[in-house]
Amino acid sequence: MSDTTGSKPRASSSTARNGGAGGIWLLGFIGALCYYLHTHSGTFWLVLLALMKSVVWPAFVVYHVLSLK
Repeated sequence: MSDTTGSKPRASSSTARNGGAGGIWLLGFIGALCYYLHTHSGTFWLVLLALMKSVVWPAFVVYHVLSLK
């Protein structure tokens, strides 16, 4: 006999429950962007450098934390 109730298998919703850190990273990006734009304002290339630094600031933090002994 076939299942005639029309129920479909439920998809896993684990991604919906584990996505809370994105907002924290966004706030960190905005804060880093404000900081780097304040220190590197002027020409187009300095603003572009500030944008790139604000994207990779977590790598700077991890590098400096791991270099502490």
